[in-house]
Amino acid sequence: MFLELRHKVEIHRMAGRVVECPIDEMNRPRGAKDAQLRIPPSEPEIGTLFTGWGGELATCRKFAPTARNYTASKLMSQVGLRVSEACGLDLDDTKWDLGRFGKLHVRHGKGARGSGPRERMVPLINGADRTLRWFIEDV
Repeated sequence: MFLELRHKVEIHRMAGRVVECPIDEMNRPRGAKDAQLRIPPSEPEIGTLFTGWGGELATCRKFAPTARNYTASKLMSQVGLRVSEACGLDLDDTKWDLGRFGKLHVRHGKGARGSGPRERMVPLINGADRTLRWFIEDV
């Protein structure tokens, strides 16, 4: 970020390249100045993780909890749920009749500046509807 703010023009003149931080504003660390830089995994890395995890579901020792964790993690990656929001979901929170793919009613969402939890509706995009249907119907 220092290079981006202070020396962007000089580096562009010398190297012909524009310096940009690979982390967008939402994923930058907050708080302490000495926080580690966190680069989110790429789409292929996420795909490799869930492909391997899905392959292990057939041979895992306890199928139901493993399938629950797989589904919660996949929902978090597909629609941007927080861990606490995924833990607070019930079957009644799935609204298949809303929107093109259905929506999740997140009753215990994140609050802002001490306002308490906020409710929100999350669309089941990026294949999240298939993930959730698999869990509800098959598991």
